[in-house]
Amino acid sequence: MAQVTKDTLIGEAIQMDQGIIPILMGAGMHCIGCPSAQGESLAEAAMVHGIEPDSLVNAVNEYLAAKEQ
Repeated sequence: MAQVTKDTLIGEAIQMDQGIIPILMGAGMHCIGCPSAQGESLAEAAMVHGIEPDSLVNAVNEYLAAKEQ
């Protein structure tokens, strides 16, 4: 099962599944295509946007788990 962690880079997460993009954008991360955003970890991006990193990681992993079912 595909999963992300707080250390997963945004670029890696998007390569896993582009369906993650709406989750990130819904969390206020509208610069997904920005080159610097691609190299940020989910935790770093969450902190910049004032989001709890664990809740972001959980949302992405719930999406990935539901997709596999």
